[in-house]
Amino acid sequence: MTWFSSIRLRALLIKELIQMRRDRVTFAMMLGVPLMQLLLFGFAINNDPKHLPAALVAPTQDRFTRAMVSALELTGYYEFVEPAASAGQAERMMARGDVSFVVTVPSDFGRRVERGDNAQILIEADGTDPAVASGAISTLGTVAADALARETGQDAATPPAQIIVHRRYNPEGITQFNIVPGLMGVILQMILVMMTSMALTREIERGTMENLLAMPATPIEIMLGKTIPYMCVGAVQVVVVLAAAKLLFGVPFIGSFGLLGLGVFVFVLSMVILGYLISTLARTQMQAMQLTFFFFLPSLLLSGFMFPFRGMPGWAQTLGEVFPLTHFLRLIRGVMLKGATLADVAGPLMALCLFTLVLGGLALMRFRRTLD
Repeated sequence: MTWFSSIRLRALLIKELIQMRRDRVTFAMMLGVPLMQLLLFGFAINNDPKHLPAALVAPTQDRFTRAMVSALELTGYYEFVEPAASAGQAERMMARGDVSFVVTVPSDFGRRVERGDNAQILIEADGTDPAVASGAISTLGTVAADALARETGQDAATPPAQIIVHRRYNPEGITQFNIVPGLMGVILQMILVMMTSMALTREIERGTMENLLAMPATPIEIMLGKTIPYMCVGAVQVVVVLAAAKLLFGVPFIGSFGLLGLGVFVFVLSMVILGYLISTLARTQMQAMQLTFFFFLPSLLLSGFMFPFRGMPGWAQTLGEVFPLTHFLRLIRGVMLKGATLADVAGPLMALCLFTLVLGGLALMRFRRTLD
């Protein structure tokens, strides 16, 4: 036999091409992942978000207030979604994450400006994500001073009003306060989905699937038997991350531990059920890992963990709402950093419950089809 034969090489190449065609999951990953990365990084990622929602608390909206609001909107950073909010309403909107800024103008602001009597404006920024507010805050002093100077006819070098900026929930702008709580969701998603997705495919590869199906157990009993152990693993991970967040990074914990536990439980349940659903779709452990990665990548990029959620275009934000991680990040950051109540995080919590119910129904339906 010669050391090299083009005929043998051609036969091996044909064999590999046929194998690639049969393994549709791997073939789709080779084409889909680069395309998805190109689209997401090229169009959806933006580190300088614009049109951030803001609320205006101004009992008497005089010409000076209107001039300042118009100037802020013209910068492109601010969008006053609630131009006539009360102080309590604005507080609740910021706690829920509905607005990134609250601009408070005192009732005697106009009179003080006209008299040159130390007029002040308070602008509160949601500091839970320092990257979101940095660009908008940097424009505040100059823009507001120029707008008021034009109204009063004074020199902009000596502004007629003082702009006081208060970063709420994270005054020092510490990045770890934003990243570390979010890491809990990322770690739980990556580990639990991957481990659970490989649980059923491992039975198929080892040839023990028939024994499992022959057991006198219903599909929901099998699903619970496969997912509950990994929920226990998730509980251990939660304790480790919370301890590290407090002891190593000094992340504050202002809210209710019970509320956080409820949110974590629902999220962990949705993740293990998602992994179980993937295991009913994949035929091998390698396919299960590939499908997990195909879900994990867009979830990580579009959830607001790595990049500001409000900096993404509308279509990317709509797509990001599909992923449970997006809502979990809002819940855990709201509870830990803002001290959010159940009413404040009711939206994200209900979304996680809906994901859990839908994924559980799909997993049970898919498992029944695999019993034949």
